[in-house]
Order: sequence, then structure tokens, then C-alpha cells
Amino acid sequence: MLPPGYIKYHSQHSCVGSIERGFLCFGSPLLLFANRKDVRLVDAANSRNSSVIISGLEDAAAVDFYYAENSVFWTDVSLEMIKRTYVNGSQTSTNVITFGLLSPDGLALDWLGEKLYWTDSETNRIEVSNLNGSCRKILFWEHLDQPRAIALDPLNGYMYWTDWGERPKIERAGMDGSKQNRSVIISERIHWPNGLTLDYEDSKIYWADAKLNFIHSCNFDGSDRQPVVQGSLPHPFALTLFEERLFWTDWHTRAIHSCHKRTGGNREVVHSDIYSPMDIHVYTAKRQPASNNPCGNNNGGCSHLCLMSPQPPFFSCACPTGVRLHENGHTCASSPKEILLLARRSDLRRISLDTPDYTDVILQLSDIRHTIAIDYDTVEDYVYWTDDEVHLIRRAHMDGSGQEVIVSTEVEHPDGVAVDWIGRNLYWTDTGTDRIEVCRLNGTSRKVLISEGLVEPRAICLDPMRGHMYWTDWGANPKIERANMDGTERIALINSSLGWPNGVAIDYQEKKLYWGDAKTDMIEVANLDGTDRKVLVSNNLPHIFGFSLLGDYVYWTDWQRRSIERVHKVTGGERQVIIDQLPDLMGLKAVNMNHVEGSNGCAENNGGCSHLCLNTHPKGPVCACPTGIFFELLDDQKTCVVPDGFLLFSRKEDIRRMSLETNHNDVLIPIQGVKDAHALDFDNSDNRIYWTDASLKQISRAFMNGSSLEHIIEFGIEFPEGMAVDWVAKNLYWTDIGTKRIEVARLDGKSRRVLIWKDLSDPRSIVLDPPNGYMYWTDWGENPKLERATLDGKNRKTSDMLGQDRRVMVDTHLLSPRGITQYKDFIYWTDLEKKSIERAHKLTGHNRTTIHQGHGDYVMDILVFQESRQPGWNPCGVDNGNCSHLCLAHPSPPDQTGTANMTFSCACPTHYTLDADNKTCLRK
Repeated sequence: MLPPGYIKYHSQHSCVGSIERGFLCFGSPLLLFANRKDVRLVDAANSRNSSVIISGLEDAAAVDFYYAENSVFWTDVSLEMIKRTYVNGSQTSTNVITFGLLSPDGLALDWLGEKLYWTDSETNRIEVSNLNGSCRKILFWEHLDQPRAIALDPLNGYMYWTDWGERPKIERAGMDGSKQNRSVIISERIHWPNGLTLDYEDSKIYWADAKLNFIHSCNFDGSDRQPVVQGSLPHPFALTLFEERLFWTDWHTRAIHSCHKRTGGNREVVHSDIYSPMDIHVYTAKRQPASNNPCGNNNGGCSHLCLMSPQPPFFSCACPTGVRLHENGHTCASSPKEILLLARRSDLRRISLDTPDYTDVILQLSDIRHTIAIDYDTVEDYVYWTDDEVHLIRRAHMDGSGQEVIVSTEVEHPDGVAVDWIGRNLYWTDTGTDRIEVCRLNGTSRKVLISEGLVEPRAICLDPMRGHMYWTDWGANPKIERANMDGTERIALINSSLGWPNGVAIDYQEKKLYWGDAKTDMIEVANLDGTDRKVLVSNNLPHIFGFSLLGDYVYWTDWQRRSIERVHKVTGGERQVIIDQLPDLMGLKAVNMNHVEGSNGCAENNGGCSHLCLNTHPKGPVCACPTGIFFELLDDQKTCVVPDGFLLFSRKEDIRRMSLETNHNDVLIPIQGVKDAHALDFDNSDNRIYWTDASLKQISRAFMNGSSLEHIIEFGIEFPEGMAVDWVAKNLYWTDIGTKRIEVARLDGKSRRVLIWKDLSDPRSIVLDPPNGYMYWTDWGENPKLERATLDGKNRKTSDMLGQDRRVMVDTHLLSPRGITQYKDFIYWTDLEKKSIERAHKLTGHNRTTIHQGHGDYVMDILVFQESRQPGWNPCGVDNGNCSHLCLAHPSPPDQTGTANMTFSCACPTHYTLDADNKTCLRK
């Protein structure tokens, strides 16, 4: 083995070593080759003299070097990367190109202009970058079909490559990617042109064909084709040249061979028993001769890339992929002006529309699982996307920095997302929760806007200038709907001849609405009010999904065609494929990076709103408060505050809340599937509400914002009329008119037990006093009464709250009073027949006021949601009294002083029995 150290060209010999250790010099060349698992140097005259430059590689394929800096570059087709190391024995490497590669089979270094060129036989591209990977640009992307080997002639400004696709060939072009200089120089008697090398002294090309088993040569222009080695090579792969000899690797023989470059004679095996020989070069300064560098003076005056060219002035300025070159021919724009943002299942991509290559660049983001929808905020440079697998909405800057989660709870299947770039809000649809929600762009102030009548909401787009939002719903009755941006004034614009309306977009200038339908296989357009509906495209749309509009064009993704396409928005013509054969295409957003559309009253100081500013038509901006965080809007209609308490009431098919302190406006709590809500209660510790549903014959619970709906009691229940929460022991009590029982269970519905079943005629309302261990209920039987028992169902007695000081508070104009509650100095009650909520002073009955007058459903139960409404403690509040199932508190027998302290009993669900420890329940 050669000692580690620097490799230099010294005198007329190849030398390996260091100044400190001296040089080992050889008259024969050093061969640099990739061996899949490592990159090596070997003495062409004595294969025992070899050195591993870097080892432990995955799948090294192509290799090249920069002699002036003692560095080696290679491609790894498994890691899909290009890397660099130095010939100094350190075996350390740096990444050069880390994304956007699939099969980088060819690599070539421009030692004059200090550029790196490569081919990719999967993406079918030829690209260039600086040696550190910056300013990456695609040079050729059309009419390539599995390009492989690539060789450069920076002395004359040409590049050469082989293509072993359906029409094998060898091409050449200017190193600046000019189409005018591109030409096919070999297209006959060629099949698998694997290797390619240049003879700069004789102006010759040499290539190896692995199918036809030969090495041929020709002039740089393809003329004077000559056989060198004919028909006797098992499987040649790569080749190189030094002075009068050719060297090549062979997959079949697993060796490096050589011969005379003109005659093919003097063949010999240079090095054998190679694990997997791939690319090869002669490592010498002679293969990278010095010459005039037209880019050497101030980078040719180019702002970014200066690339060699075969035509005067023998260089061209170029820009990174997707960035347009200004008319001055030297300066690049700072970034693309128009782009497409694409959501794929496992990544997000950016496609510049400024340049004709339409290259898709993967955004450097982490933990992308299953993206669906995507949008972009030009003001702060944030990409927003939904992920259906991890149930999140995220954002990040275009360069991948600042990645963060915006919405992380109660996200099930977020199919649509839209940025309100004026009001600085984010809207989304969720086909799992069947909601449309909004929050600030940073995820705060979340509010449910629409929760009723949505079946399969998908795409959503906004018109902040006019105060409208539009969305599609592909449920049983598909439709396209519109509402104000606060969810009011909702109407169905299109509700006929639709199947799966997957995408929707707005032309703000022409006031048009566009949509794509994956079932009718059409793209249609109408006015913003739904009138003047027309078909724009009706052919070759197998499964349209993502949808967007920019300038004169409508863009869409197609699942079946695996493509992104566009057509003119007026004529439906000029149809063009932007990206083809890219699987897993989802959402799409076309963006003008330099333009922000319109304004409204929310643009300045958030419209004066403390939380959400939502534009509406024709009213204009309105302030709104988050859902589920107990805010209410003050009379100034600007400020959201946390009230001391508020009313909760059930209204047959929904549950609502209402301010107690300010304007008494009621707000719908967005809970799905309520049919006939009766009794209500809550647990303040986790902000859950509980209710009975007489139609569904079940008891359910959800958080105050309507999320996490659970049906906790679903069987063995006939008409659940009354219900109450024991907030200390975390138990739930209810009365059932049908079964004539009072039952108890844990708050999650488990450990269910019948407490009272005897002498109950028509049990109705029930309330609890956990700190004192009592429950109270009404019975509407033949002898109506109010009863009391301890929380374990014992010590039952007829009661009127100890029978003392009974007074009539209100006795006029009561038609059918139902629910009742108390807050501060007032009592509140519902009246079924009047469909109202009223209040009066709790001691005198005076100051009677109707605070809510319904116009639809009956108002059923009512209660005050307030932290102080659930005070106190009992022994069940600590570790459930160490009971395995139910802990039921009750007063202890009075002591000698007549004081009754609180104690408890453990109890078991039906079909269980209490063990001797009086703590543990065992199945019978």
C-alpha cells in the first residue's frame, strides 16, 4: 500500500507522498477509480501500489478529480448524492449535492471554470453547479433518455455525453447549455454506450459499448469513426486515456484493462479482482491542462454562473435553476417571480415558471408523511401545508428554515388550506371533523366557522378583498358553497352536475370562479355568484386533484396521468404538461412572489381587533373571538375578554353558549350529530360538556370547542332525561324515564351501576352536591316530589331542600318552564313553549327580562359554566379513594357533637362484587 498523503504531479512522473515523508514517484500513471464501496488510486504499472482514498461508501458510481486542489468527487446512486473528499489520507468527506438526484450516473469536472457537471439517468437531466454545490442549474432536460457518461472539453467550451435510452446516441453541446450548439454526433452502430473519454491532444472521442462489446473513436465532431477494440470486450463500463494508452473497467472480468489508443494492441490487465469496478480516470495534471480561462476575470462579469462556451466571447452567464437572467445577459434575478408549489405525499416541491425547464426542487423539510393541501404567504415567505397522517398543519420558510407546527389538535383529515394574506389568518377544511376553521397565521385564536351541513369538505379558497370564502364538498350531494369569511351568509353556488369537485380557484380581476371535478372529468368556470357556468376543459382529465390559477393559466395535478398541466383560463387552449410521470401528486398552489393582491379593513392593525379580524360582505371587517377558550366580545365589538361565567343551553339539535355579562349573543358549539339534546352539565377541570340525547338514546361528551366527541353511554338507556356531573369523584349520574332508574358511571362511561330503581315513577332532573355527599332529583309521578339521597343511593328521603323557607319567586306568564340555573343575583330559566331564556332577581323575582328568544327549536336545559360553580372536596377526590372502580362519597354518621364528616364507599359496576378489602371489584 502507498503511504497516505498528498498526491501531486512532479516532474514527468506521478508521485504520491508528502513533503515530510518524501515522494514515491512512478513513470506510469495513477488510475483513480470507483469500486462501489470505495474510491481508489492504483499504479498502472504495479497494481500492488494502491491506496484507498475513501472507503465505507454505499454505491459509488461516477468519479472525477480536481488536481489543483488534490480533491476527488464521486456520485453515490444509493444515497442519491454527490460528495467530495481530499487525497490526504483523512477519509473525510463533504456533501456537494444532497437532493434532487435519483441516479447520478455521470460526473465531470471543469478544472478551468471550477464547475461540476453530472448526468442523471432517472430524472433525465444534465446539470451544473459550483464545486460546493451552489448555483445549481439544469442545462438539458429535453430529448434525454437515460444519459450516462459525460466528458468536458473546457479548452474549447464543449461537453459530450452518452445516452443509452431507446435511441442510443452520443451528443455534444456547449458547456453553457446552449441549444444552438447541441448536436448528435454518433447515432448508428451504438447500443449501450457506457464509457466516454476525450483525447485533448488528438481531438478525439473514445467510447465503450457494453452491448456491442467494442471501443470506438471519432473526431470531436463525430467524423472519422474508427474501431479500436472490436467485439471482444465482455462488459466494458468506463474508460479513460493517458498519452498513448486507453484504460477501461469491465464488469464481467472485474478488472481494469489497457491497450494502445489507436491500434487496440498491447492489451493487458492492469488491475484485477476488483469488487465492482465503475468509473475511472487517470489522476494526473496532464489530464487537466492549463489554458486561458474566459471566466477568470471577475467571473466574466456574471452575478452567478460563468460557463464555458464554444462561441465568442467563449463564456455565457447563467442563473441557478428557476431564476431568470436579466436582459443585460450578466445579472440573475434574486429569486423566481412565478412558481408552483406542489404537495406530494412525502415531500413538498417548488417549480419555477420563469424558466422553461420547469424543474421541481424538493423543499428541505423534515417529517413529511402525507401532505394534502398547500398554500403560501408572500408577505412573510411561509409555506403552509396539511399532513393527513400525523394530523397536523405546519409551516416553514421556502428555504426549509423555521419549520413549525401551527395546528396540532383536533385535526383529522385536513384536505384544504388557504392563507388570508390581508387579515393574516389561516383557513382550513377537515373532512374528519366536518368543519371549516380559522386561526391566526401563527396558530393562535382558533375558531370554528362552519360545523353544520358539511359532509366531505375539500378545497377552499379566499377572496379577502370582497370578504368571501369558497369551498367544495364532494359528499352525497356535491356542491360548491360560499360564505362570508366569518362563516355567515352561507349559500350554495353550484349544486348540480357535480361529482367530486376537488379543486377551486378565483380569478380576482375577472371575478370568475374555476373548479376541477375528478368524477365528471371537467374544468369549469362561472361568475363569483355561480351564474354563467361554462365548461373550460372536458377531455383527458382522468383524475384532477390539486388546482390553482395564476395570470392567464389554470394549473392542476392529475393522479392518474401523474402530471401537472395548464391551460389558458379563457380559451381552454395552449394546454401544456409542466411535470410528467411524477407519482403521488396532491395539492398545488401557483404564486406570484412579487405581488400581493388587494386590501381590506383588516390590513391595518388587525382592524383594531384583539384576536381575529374577518372580512365580510357587505358589512366589512368584523372582530371575532376564538372558540373553546372562554372569550366573549365586549360591547366595543373589538375586544375579546374572558368572562367570569356564561350560560350553556341545549336547543334540541344543538348546544350553545351565551354571554352573561355583555350582549347576550349566543354562539353555536360545533358538535356534530346532536338530535334531541336535553340535560346538560360540565366538568370544569378539563372543559368538557356532557349532554343526554333523547332521540339517540345516549349520553355524550365533548370539549367546549366541540372537539373530541364521545358517546359514553349508548346501550341500555331509553329516555335519559336528567344528568349531573360529580366533579370531585369524576362520576356521572343520570335519570332514565323509560327504565325508571337512577344510574352512575365514571365520566368516560365505564363502571356503570344502577343506584336507585325502587319507587321511581317518572324521575326527571337531577343535581349533585359532591362536597356534602348528596344528590337531589325530581319525580313527576302521580305524587310529584323532590327527593334526596347520598351519592351512593342510600339514606333516601323526600325533601324540599330541608323543607325550610319555601317561597314563590315567579308565578306569572310562565307557560312551560324547563331548565333553571343561578348566577350571582339572578336566576335563569328556559320556557319550552315560549322558546325563550329569561332571568329575574333570585330573592325578589323582580327585574324579569327575556335575554334570549329562539325562533326555531325549543330551549331545553340551561346552566352556568363558571369555575366557582364546582367548588369543594370530598375523600373521593384523592386517587379515587383507592377504589378500583367507583368511589361514592357520603356523610358519615354524626359523632357525639352531632357533626357529620365526609366519608365514602367503594362500589362496583353491574356483574361485579366488592372484595373483602372493600376497595377492589371482582367479576362475579
